[in-house]
Amino acid sequence: MSVMYVALPIAIALGATALWACVRAIRNGQFDDLESPPMRMLIDDQPQSPQEPTDE
Repeated sequence: MSVMYVALPIAIALGATALWACVRAIRNGQFDDLESPPMRMLIDDQPQSPQEPTDE
């Protein structure tokens, strides 16, 4: 039971540190997507169906 007095605070400290690092990375823009926005303009919004030939 005495191990819990040591392990629990260490686990909470590690979890808090990981949460802090994640929030810091998000706020600093580490997860911003710089590749997709330029490529998104090249993709058609809706697929166009082939036109049927007309008899004239």
